[in-house]
Amino acid sequence: MNKPSTLWRILITDLPVTIIVLFAMAPFAWIILTSLTPTDVLSATGVSISPVGWSLDNYLRLFRQTSFLGNMLDSLIIAGGTVIIGLAVSVTAAYAFSRFRFPGRKLVMLQFLLINMFPVVLLILPLFMLMRKAGILDTHFGLILANATVAIPFAVWMLTSYIAAIPKSLDEAAMIDGCSRLTALRRVVLPLTMPGIISTGIYIFITAWNEYLYALTLGGRNVRPVTVAIQTLIGEYQIEWGLLSAGAVVGAMPATLLFLIVQRRLIGGLTQGAVKG
Repeated sequence: MNKPSTLWRILITDLPVTIIVLFAMAPFAWIILTSLTPTDVLSATGVSISPVGWSLDNYLRLFRQTSFLGNMLDSLIIAGGTVIIGLAVSVTAAYAFSRFRFPGRKLVMLQFLLINMFPVVLLILPLFMLMRKAGILDTHFGLILANATVAIPFAVWMLTSYIAAIPKSLDEAAMIDGCSRLTALRRVVLPLTMPGIISTGIYIFITAWNEYLYALTLGGRNVRPVTVAIQTLIGEYQIEWGLLSAGAVVGAMPATLLFLIVQRRLIGGLTQGAVKG
């Protein structure tokens, strides 16, 4: 009975899952192999699968012949600033929506939801006009505000449901002991919502890091994030696939490493919250 059941599990579950994972990971593996293949080998025989033909030549040319490190610094400033502004607005707004009942509350929440339904391209022209009049076009601060317009609505929805799960009696008990509303938020609510804040911060960071339309339209000259910098590696008459793949791999590393690092802290925060009760 064990052999047929094991074979059935492999055919029904393990094999389809393995095929799906390989199909999803194949493009990323191909990009990494392309970045490790020298340009002359890539033009002559294609991507080198054997480690014998691998080289770091594309990565060395990326850092020596281009300003990719500066572009990564621009993306880091924009993504980090978007996280700070996005969380500062989202946490306070989510706390207000979850703790207070005021006229127009559901309408405002509905508007936050509707904003996410509109394509980003519809907001480019109004933001371009406003930023040009304010003098913040093609600046880090301008791109931070532009990315915040996309990140904040969804972040408010995420944090509102998370804070609403925390009993109001904890806030009331803290205020009875002498805490103000903001002090209760800082000392009671924020520690309990830290896993949700971390996950929301990850979402905001990755969204701002991978954003392309705002970076291209509202920046791209003085401030050039990674997404725009990778696009500039495509020449007019030829495409250096090795250099382009190396830029894609390096550009994806910060967001990937941040997610892996914070994921452990997120799991640890959830475990501590469960133990403390």
